[in-house]
Amino acid sequence: MTGGPASGAGWVRQLAFGVRLAFRGGATGWTRVALTATAVGLGVAFLLLAASVPNLLSARDARESARVDYLQHLERRGDDTLLLGFVDTQFHGIRIRGRLLQPEGPAAPVPPGLTALPRPGEMVVSPALAALLSAPGSELLRTRLDYRIVGQIEDEGLSGPGEFAFYAGSDRLEGWSGVQRLNAFGDPTPGDGLSPRLMLLVIVAFVVLLTPVVIFIAAAVRFGGESRDRRLAALRLMGADRRMTRRYAAGEALAGGLLGLAVGVVLFLAGRQLIGRFTLWDISVFPADARPSLPLAVSIAGAVPALAVTVSLGVLRKIAVEPLGVVRRSAQGRRRLWWRLLLPFAGLALLAPLFGGRADTDGQLARVQVGGGAVLLLVGVVTLLPWLVEAVVRRIGGGGGVSWQLAVRRIQLDSASSARLVSGVAVAVAGAIALQTLVAGVESVSVQDTGADLHRAQVNVVLSEGATFAEAKKITSRFAATPGVRSVTGTATSIGLVAGTDQDVPFIMGACPDLREMAEITRCRPGDVFITEHDPESSDAPEPPRPGQQVTVEDATWTIPATVTRVKGRRSPDGGVWRGAVLATPEAAADLAAKPLRLSLYLGLDRSDPDAVELVRNTAAEISPLTQVYGIQEVQVDDKFAGIVRGILVGTVAILLLIGASMLATTLDQLRERRALLAALTAFGARRGMLTRATLWQMAVPVALGLVPAVLIGTGLGLALLAMLGLPLHVSPANLLVTVSAGAGVVALVTLASLPVQLRLMRPEGLRTE
Repeated sequence: MTGGPASGAGWVRQLAFGVRLAFRGGATGWTRVALTATAVGLGVAFLLLAASVPNLLSARDARESARVDYLQHLERRGDDTLLLGFVDTQFHGIRIRGRLLQPEGPAAPVPPGLTALPRPGEMVVSPALAALLSAPGSELLRTRLDYRIVGQIEDEGLSGPGEFAFYAGSDRLEGWSGVQRLNAFGDPTPGDGLSPRLMLLVIVAFVVLLTPVVIFIAAAVRFGGESRDRRLAALRLMGADRRMTRRYAAGEALAGGLLGLAVGVVLFLAGRQLIGRFTLWDISVFPADARPSLPLAVSIAGAVPALAVTVSLGVLRKIAVEPLGVVRRSAQGRRRLWWRLLLPFAGLALLAPLFGGRADTDGQLARVQVGGGAVLLLVGVVTLLPWLVEAVVRRIGGGGGVSWQLAVRRIQLDSASSARLVSGVAVAVAGAIALQTLVAGVESVSVQDTGADLHRAQVNVVLSEGATFAEAKKITSRFAATPGVRSVTGTATSIGLVAGTDQDVPFIMGACPDLREMAEITRCRPGDVFITEHDPESSDAPEPPRPGQQVTVEDATWTIPATVTRVKGRRSPDGGVWRGAVLATPEAAADLAAKPLRLSLYLGLDRSDPDAVELVRNTAAEISPLTQVYGIQEVQVDDKFAGIVRGILVGTVAILLLIGASMLATTLDQLRERRALLAALTAFGARRGMLTRATLWQMAVPVALGLVPAVLIGTGLGLALLAMLGLPLHVSPANLLVTVSAGAGVVALVTLASLPVQLRLMRPEGLRTE
């Protein structure tokens, strides 16, 4: 081997030699390559999955848009029209999408995923619902969906493989209220995009979830660094110069990066085949939709090998590979703090122009600012951590037990490795804190308090097609006789028109006990009529009708009696308040009592009976398949916000698993490099328990120090994002504690998982060498 400058062909030969060198070295070399490739492959698989998110969302949105069935309101029937009723239901928390179909002609449209419309009494179900119906414990659901299954919905008719849905045939939808008439399925218009707040949340979520992956890959390509440096020193002894060793190292890193890239593709393709079997927080996807965007896939294919080579060459700049060994632990100057603070300050500088609620994330520049600022702040955790570990550990004295002294001395000798080991956890914790803070702020505008009182009722049953007062009494009795039902309050409602005006007025009919649930009524007798006060906060709200005025309800004209009493409206069990409404007992409006009015019932259930609400749904389905049963909620959550939060939870779980795998692989690699030292200490009388405690301390100290900048920068990023949206600045100590505990828990589990390997390496066989 000769020194001096090399030609282009010489560079290629030296890189190729480095690639071959990566696979030499017997079992030890193959173990190192396999460990690096597996770790890099996990990161690549996660990046490919992230690159598939745009296709996943667009495919899901396209299928949901193609089956939209609520936009048309056709008046006349025809050969190409279809009557459709909404019969969504739930079963023990599982949401089931249901539709009743009745064709009005031979050319009636067929929903996507079906080859033909089911006949009356027949049902086509999704694969997930078919499995649920056949599962033990689903007897109540089988009773409710008492149709004969004649087929399954194809993939193009489902939002995901885990969706529970069915289409059933009917011949009784004619004339029912709430039934749609349409001649086509689908929504040709694009849906509403995300609001600026939710778009900001999505951008930050991607940054937070992907930044630790890049750090993970950068750490993975450094596996086996000490043995690689010894090989380079041997090559120097054989005549290679420093430039040649750098090219050999670049070729070896390139081999690990390319092999890791191949492993990542294999893991992604294998995982894609299994992805359809899992449903997390109502999220499921088809394997065919998991296709990385081509530009992103090309970027990943080029970035991963480039990152591997860059990191490898960067490591060599900090050491001197000489023919007689590697100089890496000589005295070095203290790390400087000033340039490490530039990254977080630069991140804040990018975000600062958007403070004060001026964040228009519909603009590309603002999105780049948000993403870039978040990346700089999170990377600031990585740059600050080595300085902090070195500054603190350098000042630790020699007190404590032997295990503590061994751990501290090891960190003092190589504080950079200790910082790198926990950098992924620190970045993940910082990002999670920022996300938690932002989610809590957005939640204040995306989650609304309904004012519901769950002590009065837990379920609202609505019969939209209407019932006369006599029929309503029978229906109420059926629900009251349902097992698990403790109380039933029911009213019949409609909208009336004040004669001579264009003023609408809510009309409510019920017995005195039922009307007391709607208004503050102290005295009530059959024949009484009440009017609730109008909304005092609305200056343009019309005054309620006066005594003697006529009101037209359901084509019947009724005069408000002079004995009407004004009362104050009361919140109904679901939180609503009737303002300016007419409340009448059936004796006061006999003509209207014979009209079919919309029936609304509030049911109080036995909360100790888990099947109570399912029995209520079965009773409702027996009365009419179009009867809607709603669980009363104290808070109402925006659907898009809830979907984003569920996606963040899935991504956070995946990132924690990935970081745990990274730390475990790094720890095992470090133990493998120090196996001779561990075996020698054991041979000279060091107790295994003491060495184990030293490993625990060696992991705990950097973690404790790493969480400090993680909490500070994560909190700062979260507050900055809230300031951008003009939301109140607030940090939840409980969220901080949970996030920090989760990060520390991952480290603890990784440490415990590595202990069996460490105990095995302490055996005398570890002194053997080749």
